[in-house]
Amino acid sequence: MSGKLYGVGLGPGDPSLMTVRAVEVIAGADVIAYHSARHGRSIARSIAAKHLRADHIEEPLVYPVTTETTDHPGGYRGAMEEFYAEAAARLAAHLDAGRTVAVLAEGDPLFYGSYMHMHKRLAGRYDTEVVPGVTSVSAAAARLGAPLAEGEEVLTILPGTLPEEELTARLAATDAAVVMKLGRTFPKVRRALEGAGRLAEARYVERATMGGERVAELADVDPDSVPYFAVAVLPSQVDAEPAVRERGDVVVVGTGPAGPLWLTPETRGALAAADDLVGYTTYLDRVPERPGQVRHGSDNRVEAERAEFALQLALRGRRVAVVSGGDPGVFAMATAVLEAASQPEYADVPVRVLP
Repeated sequence: MSGKLYGVGLGPGDPSLMTVRAVEVIAGADVIAYHSARHGRSIARSIAAKHLRADHIEEPLVYPVTTETTDHPGGYRGAMEEFYAEAAARLAAHLDAGRTVAVLAEGDPLFYGSYMHMHKRLAGRYDTEVVPGVTSVSAAAARLGAPLAEGEEVLTILPGTLPEEELTARLAATDAAVVMKLGRTFPKVRRALEGAGRLAEARYVERATMGGERVAELADVDPDSVPYFAVAVLPSQVDAEPAVRERGDVVVVGTGPAGPLWLTPETRGALAAADDLVGYTTYLDRVPERPGQVRHGSDNRVEAERAEFALQLALRGRRVAVVSGGDPGVFAMATAVLEAASQPEYADVPVRVLP
């Protein structure tokens, strides 16, 4: 008779945050498997260490690479696929021998966890149970002592490995957010937060509930000091004070030929981050609505007036998106805005054009 496979969530790092069920499963397992880097240290094993027995069979699943640099003929993806297949085969051998296998996972096994790669390969062949765990997202919010999302707010969880333009767009469009997988991605994530107009509210939590824990304003963090086990957090804005800006800015964007599906990620981010949208009503109708955003529509005959109006709003501290159809630089609003911005009274207003 085959053994049973368990994916065991251990929580964010503090062993006292392991669930009763996690401890029970570890106690009853024959084989304890855990992922680790090539230097041999496994965070998952260290969390569960006091629950391991001398008669446990341990299966360290050692990553062949931890960055995307490898000489494997299949590249990084090929190296990882080969590793996951080999690791699953090792666990399957134990299961076929009737042994109970517990695969340890930091946080929750199915939330950006390495266990999921074993689950996808083995769950269809063997009796399987997943033991959920406290995620790093929950731990970070607890350490900040701030609500993560309230009421009808939208919470977005993002991997820092996304392209910068996509991060910017998603951070601008959401109410609250957590960005994971920092480390080498931190400079890009910081730029995305700044581009989305959210840097001032961003918080940083490193190694939540573990030794070396650190909480800080994200804008104050040295990029060279950021480990992989850190997150950027945009907490709930329900009770937040409105941001005070001495000066706004103007961005001129194009909606492409046919509405939202043709918006670039950078344009989506700029539109979502804007306090005000200015443009020909037909073009404004192509832009998804956002609560709290003010739309200033007009007919298609007053480009100079629209440009001047947008710059005046920026002088009052507003973030303004001037909306054109197609490309803003081709027979569209970019020329009108740049001409108006050349006047001395608008010399200090930042103006960008996004194709």
